[in-house]
Amino acid sequence: MIFTKFVEIGRVVYISKGKNEGKLAVITNVVDGNKVLVDGPSTGVPRSVRNFKDLQLTKFKVPVRVGQRTGGVKKAFDEAGIISKWNESSWAKGIQKRTLRAGLNDFERFKVLRVKQLRNRIIRAEAGKLRKAAKKA
Repeated sequence: MIFTKFVEIGRVVYISKGKNEGKLAVITNVVDGNKVLVDGPSTGVPRSVRNFKDLQLTKFKVPVRVGQRTGGVKKAFDEAGIISKWNESSWAKGIQKRTLRAGLNDFERFKVLRVKQLRNRIIRAEAGKLRKAAKKA
């Protein structure tokens, strides 16, 4: 397996734990083997040192220099259109789906269950018809 997402200056990260959880930020400097300096002025993440265990690397990269100041990071982040690209990614769509499902009440969960049962019933019926047709032929 070839790795394509490396810890590098300008890599956009998703903050998965701690303060500002669920937001995007940009790596502006590597402190040591465990920590990086991140900045996310467009997403409301203050410039801070974060542990790698709290971050997940995304496929997006922004052209910034080492230790780039907040204004430059914001300009590069907005010009690259990272937020719109992120919202179109399957990762972000999955997160939105999970938050939507978590917010359902009991009746809404029941309706989802019934719709899934109906869909599976239709699929089973069609698969049975195909099996019968294949048996006759």
